Amino acid sequence: MNDQSYAAVPLQWVGPVRITGNVVDDAVDVPLATYETPLWPSVGRGARISTLAEKGIVATLIDERMTRSILLEADDAYTAYTTVQALTGRMAELQEVVAGSSRFARLIDLHHQIAGNLLFLRFEFTTGDASGHNMATLASDHLMDHILSTMPGVRYGSISGNYCTDKKATAVNGILGRGKNVITELLVPREVVEQRLHTTAAQVAQLNIRKNLIGTLLAGGIRSANAHYANMLLAYYLATGQDAANIVEGSQGITHAEDRDGDLYFSCTLPNLIVGTVGNGKHASFVDENLERLGCREDRQPGENARRLAVIGAATVLCGELSLMAAQTNRGELMRAHTQFERSTTSNGSPR
Repeated sequence: MNDQSYAAVPLQWVGPVRITGNVVDDAVDVPLATYETPLWPSVGRGARISTLAEKGIVATLIDERMTRSILLEADDAYTAYTTVQALTGRMAELQEVVAGSSRFARLIDLHHQIAGNLLFLRFEFTTGDASGHNMATLASDHLMDHILSTMPGVRYGSISGNYCTDKKATAVNGILGRGKNVITELLVPREVVEQRLHTTAAQVAQLNIRKNLIGTLLAGGIRSANAHYANMLLAYYLATGQDAANIVEGSQGITHAEDRDGDLYFSCTLPNLIVGTVGNGKHASFVDENLERLGCREDRQPGENARRLAVIGAATVLCGELSLMAAQTNRGELMRAHTQFERSTTSNGSPR
């Protein structure tokens, strides 16, 4: 018997968040599904700050790709090496193979690693409005069949060799990219920092160095220096039907803060945002409604809705990151906020 049950995670809309940049120029309310109820007012405070800055949150999408790495067993290292050389010179041929596997998948790059006689090939694709997990796997299946039938001395190892890397904290995704790479920036005027965040630009910049950079270094973080990207990403992913496990790599990112003559420059770099507006998980009625309200169900060129979704998510991360960092410059503020909001809500997120 196949029993399925569905438990609703409390969801609230927060905003509006003011966003400008190369993908979005809009003021957008954002859905967040979470049991951590202080997240809503925290992101809400950051959202209000975004409306008080001249340009709002400037979000720049600089790259996008989905990856799958296959594992091949070669006769020896030299055979693995010559296979890579041959494949690199046959990219157009490989791109034709991928185009035959999907209407939207396109092969854009190929990387490799050789360990002994093991050959790891990391294929990189664009995948339209889908996050692209299955599309990349299907395309890689076709590529593997083609390679095995045309390249002597190599054999099947695995359809996934962990050099992708999917849902694991590694350096390779931050270096080569996986998903959408978005950088968000916000310049907060001195008076707003002092009156709305109850801190100073110098205090936030110093805390960012000491906590996010030095603290994460001491902890052994992998290409990551932030306070809590995972909180906002998980809430946003659940509300928009994403594969929630992708917050593992999605939450790897870097927060940067500067004191600019009393104004606060605050930035969040998120190189691994894996989101889509079509595909698995998007069939639920509440997800469809949320994506439509976010403006991510429009009749646009393939990929544009997913880019919009990623940029809004990245801006949401900045809102929550800024609010928490400001709170932590003040002794006791974080605990007071948790006590206030968690004790004033029921388990379904409604006020008592």
